[in-house]
Amino acid sequence: MSPDITIRPALPADAALIANLIRELAEYERLLHECHATPANIRQSLFGGDPHAECVIAELRGEAVGFALYFHNYSTFLAKPGLYLEDLFVRPAARQHGVGKALLSHLAQLAVDRGCGRFEWSVLNWNAPAITFYESLGARPQKEWTIYRVTGDALEKLATDS
Repeated sequence: MSPDITIRPALPADAALIANLIRELAEYERLLHECHATPANIRQSLFGGDPHAECVIAELRGEAVGFALYFHNYSTFLAKPGLYLEDLFVRPAARQHGVGKALLSHLAQLAVDRGCGRFEWSVLNWNAPAITFYESLGARPQKEWTIYRVTGDALEKLATDS
């Protein structure tokens, strides 16, 4: 890793920064209309009494330029925890400096240190630059799996069906 890059755990004081980075990611992914991240709900969900995920901040020459937000899942077949990367984002001006690789390497080491059997994430099918980058690191798509999602009214309905 370049000495110009620092990966550090996010702190409660970073809630506004994280919310801004998430909004930048949502804009890049053309999903800003679905983004409800605010400093307040980020502070609560990451640093409140029952944190739901963890986050690291990437700095390039002392300036925050990216983040990775992750949590643990579990593999029943491996009988081990896994690390799931929910989102990774590097600001466009900081790309091609090794920041994304530093974030992924940091999380891979964290997964190894925590005894995880897997480190996984999803990528939008149209995001060719990200796919090329991930594959250059040895990541491979799991084409035999399809992600399903229930949200909004469908989630509420499913929750009340018995």
